[in-house]
Amino acid sequence: MIRTLYTLLLTLIAPILLWGLYRTKPGKPAFGARWKEHFGFTPSLLTTEQPIWIHAASVGEAIAIVPVIKALKQAYPEQAIVVTTTTSTGAEQIAKLGDLVEHRYMPIDFGWCVRGFLKVIKPRLFLIVEKELWLNTLTCVHHQKIPTIIVNARLSERSAKRYQSFSFFTHQLINKIDRILCLHNDDAQRFITIGAQQHQLTVTGSIKYDISIADTVFEQAHQLRQQLGNQRPIFVAASTHQGEDEQVLDAYQTVQQQYSNAMVIIVPRHPERFDSVAKLALDRGLQVHRRTDTTPINTNTQLYLADTMGEMLVMLATADMTFMGGSLVGEKVGGHNLLEPAAVAKPAIIGPSYYNFEDITQQLLAAGAIEICHNSRQLAQQLIALFNDPKRQHHMGAQGQRIVIENQGAVNKTIASISNYLVDN
Repeated sequence: MIRTLYTLLLTLIAPILLWGLYRTKPGKPAFGARWKEHFGFTPSLLTTEQPIWIHAASVGEAIAIVPVIKALKQAYPEQAIVVTTTTSTGAEQIAKLGDLVEHRYMPIDFGWCVRGFLKVIKPRLFLIVEKELWLNTLTCVHHQKIPTIIVNARLSERSAKRYQSFSFFTHQLINKIDRILCLHNDDAQRFITIGAQQHQLTVTGSIKYDISIADTVFEQAHQLRQQLGNQRPIFVAASTHQGEDEQVLDAYQTVQQQYSNAMVIIVPRHPERFDSVAKLALDRGLQVHRRTDTTPINTNTQLYLADTMGEMLVMLATADMTFMGGSLVGEKVGGHNLLEPAAVAKPAIIGPSYYNFEDITQQLLAAGAIEICHNSRQLAQQLIALFNDPKRQHHMGAQGQRIVIENQGAVNKTIASISNYLVDN
């Protein structure tokens, strides 16, 4: 009965969801003829081996799962892996893995779409990154006796309360999951409150701590910093959302009153916003240079717009400090991951909304690696104070990097949990 009601509701809202998925946006890759994959018309894989199926909904999850994919291929070189994403931007990230994996688009959560996908792919194991739970998908996978594992599972207090409000539905989801690999003990306890059993839970830590920074990142950052100006105070606003760029530019223009040669690098969270952010800055009379521009950087450039994908670490390593976006736009986003600036030893500032990364943020805050701002005025004050104190910048960056190093090892624990299912299958 619950599945029937759920499917009816999904049928009603599917046109809206599909419109949002397929509508054309600047900087968003087109699906082309591959849109049919969302309806279960999935091309066969290049291999006849049963693959591990990994679902990473969009860009964030796709980036997060890369260390696990690489470790799996190292441990099981012959094991085929297929990665699904819902979005085309997520697909773009997975494409960077080359022939390590094959990519397919995730079928919509109608039973017939999922069954069409499973009939072609025939996975031996299903891994979900973080918390992308769909009732029909889980049910179809469960009926075919394919073990399901949630990797890097996190559950905020806010989300737990929402799931508890629909406990009759939540139990239908949780009962079909074999293993939940949680970030922290707090996440595990919250999963228990929504119906998970102790035997389903393992605390592995966050795979996001297992950041491996390639030498090329620092080399590119060094080259870019030389182009931007080694002596200029520079901060990066990372993963900004609509309504946040205005606040960042307000803060930047306040910083300019004390540091006239200061520069801001803005990395919008969504590529379709590249043009609008550029226009916003130009309307304020700022000198803008885009990463994709072929002309040399002007010494008068004030805003460097990172209008490419997959270069976040380069931007973070280039700047003196970071403001992490998704945190000054009320409660609708809940912040983004502060571990990347910490990994490259840079101090960071985040707004008051960070519920999606509560544990990580509190840990970095306790170590003195980050600061919290509540508005653009306070952001400007904190940036100026840090620009005035290079020793403090260095100390905060070192503390953040220490936290990252001390918490690494989640990938190995994750692989160990996954291996139990590969051996038994």
